Amino acid sequence: MPKTYIPTIGLEVHAELKTKTKMFCNSLNNPDETEPNVNVCPICMGHPGTLPTLNKEAIKHVLKIGHAIGGEIADFTEWDRKNYFYPDIPKGYQISQFKYPLISGGKIGDVELTRIHLEEDTGTSIHDQGDYSLVNYNRAGVPLMELVTEPVIHSAEQAGNFARELQLLLRYMGASDANMEKGEMRVEANISVAEEGATELGTKVEVKNLNSFKVAERAIDFEIKRMTELLEEGRGDEIVQETKGWDEAKQKTFSQRKKETSADYRYFPEPDLPKLKISEIPEFDADVLRAELPELPWERRERLNSTGISDKQAEIFVNNEDFAKIFFETSEILKDEKEIILAANYLTSDLVSIIKESAPGALDKITAPDFSELIKMINAGDISSRGAKDILLIMAKQGGSPKEIADKEGLIQKNDTEELKKIASKIIEDNDSVAADYKAGKEASMQFLIGQGMKETKGSANPQVLKEVFLELLK
Repeated sequence: MPKTYIPTIGLEVHAELKTKTKMFCNSLNNPDETEPNVNVCPICMGHPGTLPTLNKEAIKHVLKIGHAIGGEIADFTEWDRKNYFYPDIPKGYQISQFKYPLISGGKIGDVELTRIHLEEDTGTSIHDQGDYSLVNYNRAGVPLMELVTEPVIHSAEQAGNFARELQLLLRYMGASDANMEKGEMRVEANISVAEEGATELGTKVEVKNLNSFKVAERAIDFEIKRMTELLEEGRGDEIVQETKGWDEAKQKTFSQRKKETSADYRYFPEPDLPKLKISEIPEFDADVLRAELPELPWERRERLNSTGISDKQAEIFVNNEDFAKIFFETSEILKDEKEIILAANYLTSDLVSIIKESAPGALDKITAPDFSELIKMINAGDISSRGAKDILLIMAKQGGSPKEIADKEGLIQKNDTEELKKIASKIIEDNDSVAADYKAGKEASMQFLIGQGMKETKGSANPQVLKEVFLELLK
């Protein structure tokens, strides 16, 4: 009987925090700075005799995240020196937290967390200069949150979903923009594979510098497949603990170095920073921080699920603050569930398409009262679905009342039976053979006649009323 192998994954996620200044000095924290080495000072450059000071806002960000995820908030914490040499770390050590993290435990979705701590970011190394490299220290010293999960993830998809939910949380909290393409959020995956039922995890491989969710998923899948095949072939001893990178061009991982342990970094308490007693700082009081928490992604998802819209539509509103805002404001005005679902349909289908294709600034032009008016007109049968799309496009490009746009463009549906009878009679007269086909039992002929009626009225006829008129005339 073939053996079954189970992958186990733990993630380490770094996120740059949104603060005015860096973690231990007053140099600007500006991720959009294009000029190299301008947001620096003697402190973040590690000049002798300089002393760091703590950034209170960065600590507050992490404590609030701890409350949001139900983690255990430390009362005592301190900073440590993590010693290693690399050109992008000017002091020759990184100020981090080792023994006493700010947050222990907690949970996001179905993934339990080990810890969340604060540290400073490194500079940026640029290696594509030919026979030399350059270093930009603008990022050195930026507040960096590190989150470590428990090894409870068992697929690349689950890992990707967790990382996406964490990114949402950071954005909802205003703690970080967490843009992976800009390096504001970086994912590292620790992957192992072991035979089902084994009492110990397999040898762990860490894959670093995964700069998108898709890349992270592909790298994890590759390593799971590679290690599983080695185990199935009886070559498990070829799996070694190491750090690897991801080659996007070759779609495979590559070895970088053998994995260090904490002992290699010679951690010891940072002598130039004070120990912190969280309970002694009024701004860090648990009740104060909880009161400042916004609606969280999973709370919004639950609120949306109660409206009757689909899960796919709900995710659009969870992921896009502007769409969520107009949907919730519109829902408050409409109140009727049928109209609310109709509003969700037009927002997540028609308006999304319009924004992509021709009106990127649409959400700045369309107000909730105007959009609600449009939905009520559609629901009442005052305009056709084609007319609604035309009105929405005009609203997206220039704003305005849908009623006024419909009147101006002649898009109000004709429901006047007598007026439609005159139009239908003329169409039957001009298409007597089609009318005869319908009377002979050819049902498709009716659709042709209705189509001619819609064409004659430039789409303003109510197709249902028009059909009833044709049926009456063709008895």
